[in-house]
Amino acid sequence: MKRIRKAVLPVAGLGTRFLPATKAVPKEMLCVVDRPVVQHVVDEARAAGIEHFIFVTGRNKAVIEDHFDIAYELNRTLEARGKTKELELLAKDQPQAGQTSFTRQQEPLGLGHALWCARELVGDEPFAVILPDMLSRGSMEQMIAAYEKHGGNIIAVEQVPDDQTHQYGIVSVGQEFGQTFEITGMVEKPPKGTAPSNYIISGRYILQPEIFDLLSTQERGAGNEIQLTDSMIRLMKEQRFFGMKYEGKTYDTGSKIGFLMANVAYALEREDLGSAFREELEAFLRQK
Repeated sequence: MKRIRKAVLPVAGLGTRFLPATKAVPKEMLCVVDRPVVQHVVDEARAAGIEHFIFVTGRNKAVIEDHFDIAYELNRTLEARGKTKELELLAKDQPQAGQTSFTRQQEPLGLGHALWCARELVGDEPFAVILPDMLSRGSMEQMIAAYEKHGGNIIAVEQVPDDQTHQYGIVSVGQEFGQTFEITGMVEKPPKGTAPSNYIISGRYILQPEIFDLLSTQERGAGNEIQLTDSMIRLMKEQRFFGMKYEGKTYDTGSKIGFLMANVAYALEREDLGSAFREELEAFLRQK
């Protein structure tokens, strides 16, 4: 069983729900506290042992590549001003040479197509897929632990109220193994009242490379896009899939409420900001 070394991050989306903020700034570069959303996701993956990050970009996303590059002029300015702390922070976040790759999704044809665009960079090995919109703490570590136990393909899942299942991809629950269970089926955004469970696909995957062959012949599905879920359903006929019940909280930064809540939660957790921010927040709420 090969180790999970690579992660694909689809970052080609337009971010229309955050216009006009995302007219010139990619949604992945919007900050939760003082770090871009995409940096939080890379932090999570690096902590889980991921070594190589493959970004599937689109037009006007070059700033993401710049963010993970060395800014020589900035570094020289900080050095000249004696900003040692800031220099150390930038160096800590800087990927090593060769640890990032970028490929272009030339048409907005869906998540499945974005993933297929990374096929040559992934090669013939299992890999992780991380949707940058979904922020969490430690979910990739839990995913890799589940993979080391079961092998196959792993999908992070979370429970939602039954009246919300029509908004998500839903999995069917088979034999359970504590924090994990075998997935026996999947459906993308089922009509209300028809979902096989209330476990949603929550933006973290570990997939075998055979998924690329299926994506190459996948017909367009929901939204007239190439859906990853459709190819996973086909792969399920040949390989096992397991759901990993994520123990923690996920924030959907692709929605305005989720983005705002992520800022509050991450700020409250900070040793340098948490106490003062809590006081300001409680004082503000008392005024209301």
